[in-house]
Amino acid sequence: MNMPDRGFDESMCRTGSEDLEKTVVAIIDYDAGNVKSVEKATEYLGKDAVLTRNRLDILNADHVILPGVGAFGDAMKRLNDYDLVGVISEAVDKDIPFLGICLGLQLLFDESEESPGVEGLGLIPGRIRRIPDKGLKVPHIGWNSLKYPNPGRLFKDVPEGSYVYFVHSYYLEAEDASVVTATTEYAALIQASVERGNLFATQFHPEKSSDTGLAILKNFLEI
Repeated sequence: MNMPDRGFDESMCRTGSEDLEKTVVAIIDYDAGNVKSVEKATEYLGKDAVLTRNRLDILNADHVILPGVGAFGDAMKRLNDYDLVGVISEAVDKDIPFLGICLGLQLLFDESEESPGVEGLGLIPGRIRRIPDKGLKVPHIGWNSLKYPNPGRLFKDVPEGSYVYFVHSYYLEAEDASVVTATTEYAALIQASVERGNLFATQFHPEKSSDTGLAILKNFLEI
């Protein structure tokens, strides 16, 4: 289970926003929590953010973000109840820069051990596994450093070894290792970020990761 923790704190951050043009960012609101922190961070970076589940808002946006905390099965039910599954696929097919965060990353894949029998969005092949019990606390809550196994546009000018903030009990096992752009270690090799075309996702919370997280979000918003 992914659990909400800290919100965006502007006082922690120094990344400027003056060089970002004003564009509209659609933050998909499907009652899965954490949207306000993402909204505040996006607006801090100079973007107009809209919390929405409206199809036209999403398809006409310059960027789309799918945040989320909670259980995989419950989140997929809400996405289906709000008729958002097809809209998300349309946005990805339109090549709108799209970012999944935490549970939003997990939902992009085929299935999760958290909710057996529930189909994910299936936009990237792979499955979500539970963090193994190896004497470490689960959920994994805290700061971990990143390694970059493959080049990723989210990490432009973000040094390898930078720390970001995680809150999760499940982790990604992608079928294609070439989509994995960042990893960390916590009882297993955690695939912390993926990129395929203009589809991006992070297991960590950039909106809660201080300057480093804002730099990652800024890179996304410049695509």
